Formats: sequence, structure tokens, C-alpha cells
Amino acid sequence: MTLALGCIADDYTGASDLANTLARQGLRTVQTIGLPAAAFDLSGVDAVVVALKSRSIPAAEAVAASQAAEVWLRQKGADHVLFKICSTFDSTDAGNIGPVSDALRDSGACPMVVVTPAFPGTGRTVFQGNLFVGVMPLNESPLKDHPLNPMHDANLMRVLSRQTATRIGLVPLQIVDAGPDALRAKLAQLQAEGFGMAIVDAVFDRHLLTIGAVTLGYTVSTGASGLGLGLAAALIASGRVAKAEGAAAAEAPVGGQAAILAGSCSAATLAQIDAFAGQGPILRLDAERLLADAEAEVAAALDWAKPRLAAGPLLIASSAAPDQVAAMRARPDAESTGHRIEQAMAAIAEGLVQAGTRRLIVAGGETSGAVVDRLSISGFRIGAEIAPGVPVLRAMSGQGPDLLMALKSGNFGGTDFFTDALALMH
Repeated sequence: MTLALGCIADDYTGASDLANTLARQGLRTVQTIGLPAAAFDLSGVDAVVVALKSRSIPAAEAVAASQAAEVWLRQKGADHVLFKICSTFDSTDAGNIGPVSDALRDSGACPMVVVTPAFPGTGRTVFQGNLFVGVMPLNESPLKDHPLNPMHDANLMRVLSRQTATRIGLVPLQIVDAGPDALRAKLAQLQAEGFGMAIVDAVFDRHLLTIGAVTLGYTVSTGASGLGLGLAAALIASGRVAKAEGAAAAEAPVGGQAAILAGSCSAATLAQIDAFAGQGPILRLDAERLLADAEAEVAAALDWAKPRLAAGPLLIASSAAPDQVAAMRARPDAESTGHRIEQAMAAIAEGLVQAGTRRLIVAGGETSGAVVDRLSISGFRIGAEIAPGVPVLRAMSGQGPDLLMALKSGNFGGTDFFTDALALMH
């Protein structure tokens, strides 16, 4: 088996977002959780998305994990490796986008790394190097209140320059709009001038197609799932991959009970929780009690949930409003607070699966990562799309005889996302 495309994602929800995009474009795609075991089945696969939890860990650890993933992907035949980041460029001045991109650029002997988090399908666009979330600049969007990586600068050249010594150039929209030859020439010019990375503008999907066609000629790129869309289209257009029809076809239903775990504090997830209120029971966890005695609160949550599971889907939320998030960030132990809450949610997930839950929806990137790790899942096959960037996932291993999941980044999905997901998870 020779891979056409290798991908390294810096969190689990982002990985499923990318895997969904590639599958919808016609690539036979598998998402792995970390580096897979030797016996992991990759027969008939065009693209692999290796999901890491490297977005918010120390930069040196993120670099080491990403380099190990790249080595494995290259050994499987991948000529091009996409470092998949969040479409909102979640990071701090210490990294990890810059350090990982630098490391992959060096190991891939790549003279120029194209960088774009644009994904118009989810409202993320880049113009003059500035990232927009819908109509708002990044720093005016709800991402300014992100609990781990609050984003206060929309200018991606400035953001990335604070993370790396590599010179960061810009390819403005008019160049991208002029087509592949113009983009190729501009990147060559920037390279000759000593730039090692370039933020590339994109506002519409046609720009992603242009960027993908050119970027495929390099060994490394950095971007959100929109860049994956362009790369997948380029692979199919080149004839290197035969488009798979029905790549996201529905599989046999699993039945069983259903539950939703919400750990994201985004405005979108908070609205989705409120929308579910009239459709099923909701348990809103108290963060202070959870931090004081996690074991007791996990047990209490499972005692609440188990007698209700048979009656229909239920929701357990650790999500908090922005003012509560701000108060938690001000705590002396703020660095460990989020991790402890995520681990408690993962323990609840484990208890729900042991109680017969076979359809599990998780909102929040860090929460999703903790849950997947706790359930010892090694990979997913990609199912139907629930919302842009969020597919139904069928676990390839883990607890229980079979398990369908949806892993949702906090800001993704419409108000009725939970209802829409349950309708597709049979």
C-alpha cells in the first residue's frame, strides 16, 4: 500500500474534520489515533490522517510527536504531508504551529511551506493575511475568549512570526485569483527573497483548488481542512487517485443507547446545549465540585445517567459561560483545571459505554481527545457528514462490540447539531 496523502492533525476533532473533507472529495480515508499498531489495516486507503493531541502541549513535545508521525507516513509512501491545524489558528506565541511547521519543513527538505487556515465552508477566510471568522476578524470573534488559546491578533503573519525565526511572506488574494501559474511564480519569488513560509489568502473554494494544485508540488504544507480539500482535488485531477464513489456510505446500524458529552465552552456549543433542552434530559456539572472531588462527581453523573439511558438520548455538560471560563483562568491552578475536567468527562464516557451506550457525541476538541484515549480507540472509518467538518465516525477498535461517534470542535455545527447527529447515528 502506497499512500497518496499523509496528514498530521494537532487534535482529534480537527483530524475527523479533515478526514471528512478528504472522504467527501473521493479519497479513501482512515483516521488513526496516534501512530497505529503494525497490524492496523490500511489496504485500499488513499489518505491517512494521524490524529495527535499536540495543539496545546509544550512545543518540543509537539515537534517530536509530529516528526514521528511524518516518518511513519513517509515510510508508507506519502510524498506530501499536510500538517492540519485549526481553522482558527489556535496557538500561543510559543507555538505550536510555527515550531512544528519548521521541523516538518526541515525533515521534508521543503523550500517553501504554504500556510492557510482558510475553510470557506465553515466561514473561515483569509484576506491580506488576516483571518476572519464569518464577518468578524479573529480577534473580535468568540475565539478571543478561548479557554486554552485566546486569539487576540487576526494578522497571521504577525502570529506566526512570533513562533518562528523563519521569514513569513504573504500571497495576496489577487495572485491566487489569477490561477496556479501566478501562485507558483509568487511562491518562487518569495523563496528567492529568503522567505520559508507564506500565508496564502483564500476566500472561496476555487481559491483552495488553486492552492491545492500548486501546494501538491511541495513536500509539506500547513493548513486547515480547506487545504485538504484542495490537495484531494489536485490528486484526483492529476490521475494519481481514482475518485471513490460513496466513500462516506452508511454502514450497518449499531442501535443501542445514545449520549452527548459537551465540554466546549464556545458560544456555538452553549447554544447547541440550550437547543437540546426540550428534547432530552440535561445534567450540567458543577466545575467547582468536579475539581474538588472528581471521583464522586463522576459517580454521581453516572448514577443520574444510567436509569435515563433507556428512555432516549441524554446530555451531560461541563461547558461554562465566558465569565465562568475567565474566572477559571484566573485560578492559581488554571493550567491543570481544564485537564482535570476533561479527564472526568472521559471517565463518564467510559462509564456510559460500559452501561450500553453505543452512540456517543462529544463536543470540544480537548474533551474529545480525552474520551477517545480513555476508550482505547485506535482509529475511525469515516461515515456520513453531519455538518461541515463533522462526520459520523465508526470506531475501528475500543470498548464495546461497536461504537458510532461524532467528535465536534466547539465552534462547529448549527444550533440543532445534536439532533442532526443523532438522526444519522443509527
